[in-house]
Amino acid sequence: MTSEEKKIFSGTLFNPGDPELKAIKMRSHKLSAQFSATNEDDLELRAHILSLIIGEFGEGSFIQGPVFFHYGKHTKIGKRCFFNYNLTIQDDAHVTIGDDCNFGPNFTIVTPVHPMLPEERRFMLDKDGIKRHFCYAKPVVIGKDCWFGANVVVCPGVTVGDNCVIGAGSVVTRDIPPNIFAAGNPCRVIRDITESDTMLNKPEILADNRPIEE
Repeated sequence: MTSEEKKIFSGTLFNPGDPELKAIKMRSHKLSAQFSATNEDDLELRAHILSLIIGEFGEGSFIQGPVFFHYGKHTKIGKRCFFNYNLTIQDDAHVTIGDDCNFGPNFTIVTPVHPMLPEERRFMLDKDGIKRHFCYAKPVVIGKDCWFGANVVVCPGVTVGDNCVIGAGSVVTRDIPPNIFAAGNPCRVIRDITESDTMLNKPEILADNRPIEE
């Protein structure tokens, strides 16, 4: 782990232009482009490229592509997850995704945060008085069995609990408790998800299918 990575994970300002960080990002960007150029049935090649990009990628998970991972190795993805088209994970800080999650097209996670004041966004002084560009980052955690609609953005520092459904087009700026349907910009809690949401209550859609009895 580089000295600047340690700053990222401690939540303090870091220099994204640091040569060691730039090398990590360039590697991930190139590998992301390689994955995005593959065909969906290039299974072995795709699996190999993902193993080089992502810190952990659970068994049975699938990414449609194209993809963009910023660091890649700062991301951990659980088992049996599905990611539709145009996945972007800007994982300066850690990104952790639980098992059995589903993500619609154009899903984005961002972890970096920039100073609000324009002069501070441009430059600040490091401990040696040298002008540098700085930002900081906050980790994102997504629980298991979540479903995210199309065009959802999850912002820095957010935790989404287990079994949540996030409506299409939402911008998730704050934590979402478990077992919640939430939507909107900014994303807000709409209601609890309960047993009344079973497909058994929608026989016209269920047709001749049925839920699995546990």
